[in-house]
Amino acid sequence: MRIAIAGAGNVGRSIAQELIDNGHQVMLIERQPRMLRPDRVPTADWVLADACELASLEEANVAGCDVVVAATGDDKVNLVVSLLAKTEFAVPRVVARVNRAENEWLFTEQWGVDVAVSKPRVMAALVEEAVTVGDLVRLMTFRQGEANLVEITLPPTAPYVGQPIHAVPLPRDAALVAILRGKRVLVPSPDDPIEAGDELIFVCTAQVEDDVRGVILGPDSVERTRGAT
Repeated sequence: MRIAIAGAGNVGRSIAQELIDNGHQVMLIERQPRMLRPDRVPTADWVLADACELASLEEANVAGCDVVVAATGDDKVNLVVSLLAKTEFAVPRVVARVNRAENEWLFTEQWGVDVAVSKPRVMAALVEEAVTVGDLVRLMTFRQGEANLVEITLPPTAPYVGQPIHAVPLPRDAALVAILRGKRVLVPSPDDPIEAGDELIFVCTAQVEDDVRGVILGPDSVERTRGAT
Protein backbone atom coordinates (compact mmCIF):
# COMPACT_ATOMS: atom_id res chain seq x y z
CA MET A 1 0.00 0.00 0.00
CA ARG A 2 0.94 3.64 -0.39
CA ILE A 3 0.61 5.36 2.97
CA ALA A 4 0.99 9.01 3.95
CA ILE A 5 1.80 9.90 7.54
CA ALA A 6 1.32 13.46 8.77
CA GLY A 7 3.79 14.14 11.56
CA ALA A 8 7.38 12.91 11.64
CA GLY A 9 7.90 12.88 15.38
CA ASN A 10 8.71 9.75 17.33
CA VAL A 11 5.24 8.30 16.77
CA GLY A 12 5.14 9.03 13.04
CA ARG A 13 8.64 7.69 12.44
CA SER A 14 7.94 4.54 14.44
CA ILE A 15 4.77 3.84 12.44
CA ALA A 16 6.60 4.56 9.19
CA GLN A 17 9.45 2.17 9.92
CA GLU A 18 7.12 -0.66 10.90
CA LEU A 19 5.01 -0.20 7.77
CA ILE A 20 8.12 -0.10 5.57
CA ASP A 21 9.38 -3.28 7.23
CA ASN A 22 6.06 -4.85 6.24
CA GLY A 23 6.60 -3.94 2.61
CA HIS A 24 4.57 -0.74 2.23
CA GLN A 25 5.53 2.54 0.55
CA VAL A 26 5.47 5.36 3.10
CA MET A 27 5.56 9.14 2.77
CA LEU A 28 6.22 11.28 5.87
CA ILE A 29 4.82 14.81 5.78
CA GLU A 30 6.33 17.25 8.28
CA ARG A 31 5.93 21.03 8.49
CA GLN A 32 8.82 21.79 10.86
CA PRO A 33 12.26 21.73 9.19
CA ARG A 34 13.96 20.73 12.45
CA MET A 35 11.88 17.53 12.51
CA LEU A 36 13.02 16.46 9.06
CA ARG A 37 15.34 13.57 9.80
CA PRO A 38 15.52 11.36 6.71
CA ASP A 39 18.41 9.45 8.24
CA ARG A 40 16.03 8.06 10.88
CA VAL A 41 13.79 6.40 8.26
CA PRO A 42 15.89 6.51 5.08
CA THR A 43 13.57 4.40 2.94
CA ALA A 44 10.56 6.70 3.45
CA ASP A 45 9.70 9.61 1.17
CA TRP A 46 10.09 12.82 3.19
CA VAL A 47 8.03 15.92 2.37
CA LEU A 48 8.45 19.33 4.02
CA ALA A 49 4.90 20.69 3.96
CA ASP A 50 1.92 21.66 6.08
CA ALA A 51 -0.51 18.73 5.94
CA CYS A 52 -3.36 21.08 6.88
CA GLU A 53 -3.00 22.92 3.57
CA LEU A 54 -4.93 21.59 0.60
CA ALA A 55 -2.24 22.62 -1.88
CA SER A 56 0.43 20.72 0.06
CA LEU A 57 -1.63 17.54 0.06
CA GLU A 58 -2.32 17.92 -3.66
CA GLU A 59 1.39 18.35 -4.39
CA ALA A 60 2.17 15.27 -2.32
CA ASN A 61 -0.47 13.30 -4.29
CA VAL A 62 -2.38 12.20 -1.21
CA ALA A 63 -5.22 11.20 -3.55
CA GLY A 64 -3.01 8.31 -4.65
CA CYS A 65 -2.66 6.94 -1.13
CA ASP A 66 -4.49 3.91 0.23
CA VAL A 67 -4.19 5.14 3.82
CA VAL A 68 -3.52 8.43 5.56
CA VAL A 69 -2.32 8.46 9.16
CA ALA A 70 -2.71 11.69 11.12
CA ALA A 71 -0.01 11.18 13.73
CA THR A 72 0.92 14.65 14.97
CA GLY A 73 0.92 15.68 18.61
CA ASP A 74 -1.86 18.21 18.02
CA ASP A 75 -5.45 16.92 17.95
CA LYS A 76 -6.68 19.93 15.97
CA VAL A 77 -4.14 19.22 13.25
CA ASN A 78 -5.04 15.53 13.18
CA LEU A 79 -8.72 16.34 12.75
CA VAL A 80 -8.08 18.76 9.89
CA VAL A 81 -5.75 16.31 8.13
CA SER A 82 -8.34 13.55 8.49
CA LEU A 83 -11.15 15.70 7.14
CA LEU A 84 -9.14 16.85 4.13
CA ALA A 85 -7.91 13.35 3.36
CA LYS A 86 -11.41 11.90 3.36
CA THR A 87 -13.51 14.70 1.86
CA GLU A 88 -11.07 16.30 -0.62
CA PHE A 89 -9.02 13.28 -1.69
CA ALA A 90 -11.36 10.32 -0.97
CA VAL A 91 -8.62 8.35 0.80
CA PRO A 92 -10.12 4.91 1.53
CA ARG A 93 -8.85 4.64 5.09
CA VAL A 94 -7.93 7.38 7.56
CA VAL A 95 -6.34 6.60 10.92
CA ALA A 96 -5.98 9.39 13.47
CA ARG A 97 -3.99 9.69 16.67
CA VAL A 98 -5.87 11.05 19.69
CA ASN A 99 -3.50 12.86 22.04
CA ARG A 100 -5.93 14.04 24.72
CA ALA A 101 -8.57 11.61 25.95
CA GLU A 102 -11.15 14.39 26.37
CA ASN A 103 -11.02 15.01 22.61
CA GLU A 104 -11.76 11.43 21.62
CA TRP A 105 -15.46 12.12 21.01
CA LEU A 106 -14.51 14.43 18.12
CA PHE A 107 -12.72 11.73 16.14
CA THR A 108 -15.72 10.48 14.19
CA GLU A 109 -16.65 9.77 10.59
CA GLN A 110 -17.96 13.33 10.40
CA TRP A 111 -14.33 14.41 10.64
CA GLY A 112 -13.22 11.76 8.15
CA VAL A 113 -11.78 9.39 10.76
CA ASP A 114 -12.18 5.65 10.16
CA VAL A 115 -10.06 4.52 13.12
CA ALA A 116 -9.14 6.65 16.13
CA VAL A 117 -6.24 5.46 18.26
CA SER A 118 -6.11 6.81 21.78
CA LYS A 119 -2.98 5.93 23.70
CA PRO A 120 -4.74 5.93 27.11
CA ARG A 121 -7.45 3.64 25.77
CA VAL A 122 -4.95 1.29 24.15
CA MET A 123 -2.85 1.15 27.33
CA ALA A 124 -5.91 0.45 29.45
CA ALA A 125 -7.03 -2.28 27.05
CA LEU A 126 -3.60 -3.91 27.11
CA VAL A 127 -3.59 -3.88 30.91
CA GLU A 128 -7.07 -5.42 31.01
CA GLU A 129 -6.15 -8.00 28.39
CA ALA A 130 -3.12 -9.04 30.41
CA VAL A 131 -4.93 -9.56 33.70
CA THR A 132 -8.57 -10.33 32.87
CA VAL A 133 -9.86 -13.90 32.65
CA GLY A 134 -13.53 -14.62 32.18
CA ASP A 135 -14.69 -11.29 30.81
CA LEU A 136 -14.81 -9.45 27.51
CA VAL A 137 -12.12 -6.79 26.93
CA ARG A 138 -12.50 -4.25 24.12
CA LEU A 139 -9.12 -3.85 22.45
CA MET A 140 -9.94 -1.46 19.63
CA THR A 141 -12.87 0.34 18.03
CA PHE A 142 -13.32 0.61 14.27
CA ARG A 143 -15.55 3.09 12.46
CA GLN A 144 -16.56 4.82 15.67
CA GLY A 145 -18.16 1.88 17.39
CA GLU A 146 -19.72 0.13 14.41
CA ALA A 147 -17.26 -2.73 14.94
CA ASN A 148 -14.95 -3.62 17.80
CA LEU A 149 -11.99 -5.92 18.29
CA VAL A 150 -12.61 -7.76 21.56
CA GLU A 151 -10.85 -10.45 23.55
CA ILE A 152 -12.07 -13.11 25.96
CA THR A 153 -9.69 -15.34 27.92
CA LEU A 154 -11.50 -18.60 28.63
CA PRO A 155 -11.78 -19.78 32.24
CA PRO A 156 -12.04 -23.56 32.83
CA THR A 157 -15.75 -23.11 33.61
CA ALA A 158 -16.67 -21.64 30.20
CA PRO A 159 -19.53 -23.67 28.68
CA TYR A 160 -17.86 -24.60 25.38
CA VAL A 161 -14.39 -25.52 26.64
CA GLY A 162 -13.31 -28.71 24.87
CA GLN A 163 -15.88 -28.34 22.11
CA PRO A 164 -15.22 -27.54 18.44
CA ILE A 165 -15.73 -24.01 17.17
CA HIS A 166 -18.63 -25.04 14.93
CA ALA A 167 -20.59 -25.96 18.08
CA VAL A 168 -20.38 -22.39 19.43
CA PRO A 169 -23.56 -20.48 18.45
CA LEU A 170 -22.09 -17.04 17.85
CA PRO A 171 -24.59 -14.27 17.13
CA ARG A 172 -24.86 -12.55 13.80
CA ASP A 173 -22.35 -9.71 13.32
CA ALA A 174 -19.69 -11.53 15.34
CA ALA A 175 -16.71 -13.49 14.03
CA LEU A 176 -13.91 -15.37 15.77
CA VAL A 177 -10.78 -14.22 13.93
CA ALA A 178 -7.90 -15.66 16.00
CA ILE A 179 -7.04 -17.87 18.95
CA LEU A 180 -3.96 -17.11 21.05
CA ARG A 181 -2.81 -20.29 22.76
CA GLY A 182 0.40 -19.94 24.69
CA LYS A 183 2.90 -18.48 22.23
CA ARG A 184 0.94 -19.64 19.19
CA VAL A 185 -1.50 -17.69 17.03
CA LEU A 186 -4.10 -20.01 15.53
CA VAL A 187 -6.40 -19.26 12.61
CA PRO A 188 -9.70 -20.81 13.70
CA SER A 189 -11.25 -23.62 11.68
CA PRO A 190 -14.67 -25.13 12.43
CA ASP A 191 -13.34 -28.39 13.85
CA ASP A 192 -10.74 -26.84 16.18
CA PRO A 193 -11.61 -27.30 19.86
CA ILE A 194 -11.30 -24.35 22.23
CA GLU A 195 -9.38 -24.83 25.47
CA ALA A 196 -9.27 -23.24 28.91
CA GLY A 197 -6.77 -20.39 28.87
CA ASP A 198 -7.31 -19.65 25.17
CA GLU A 199 -7.51 -15.97 24.28
CA LEU A 200 -10.30 -15.66 21.74
CA ILE A 201 -10.18 -12.60 19.49
CA PHE A 202 -13.47 -11.51 17.92
CA VAL A 203 -14.61 -8.76 15.60
CA CYS A 204 -18.19 -7.82 16.39
CA THR A 205 -20.57 -4.89 16.53
CA ALA A 206 -21.06 -3.13 19.86
CA GLN A 207 -24.71 -4.24 19.85
CA VAL A 208 -23.82 -7.95 20.09
CA GLU A 209 -20.94 -7.75 22.61
CA ASP A 210 -23.22 -8.87 25.45
CA ASP A 211 -24.48 -11.74 23.28
CA VAL A 212 -20.90 -12.86 22.56
CA ARG A 213 -20.07 -12.64 26.27
CA GLY A 214 -23.18 -14.64 27.14
CA VAL A 215 -22.42 -17.40 24.64
CA ILE A 216 -18.73 -17.76 25.44
CA LEU A 217 -18.86 -17.30 29.21
CA GLY A 218 -22.43 -18.33 30.03
CA PRO A 219 -25.72 -16.40 30.28
CA ASP A 220 -25.08 -15.19 33.84
CA SER A 221 -21.76 -13.54 32.85
CA VAL A 222 -23.51 -10.45 31.50
CA GLU A 223 -25.37 -9.83 34.76
CA ARG A 224 -22.22 -10.47 36.80
CA THR A 225 -20.35 -7.88 34.73
CA ARG A 226 -23.10 -5.30 35.03
CA GLY A 227 -23.35 -5.88 38.76
CA ALA A 228 -19.64 -5.19 39.15
CA THR A 229 -19.83 -1.81 37.40
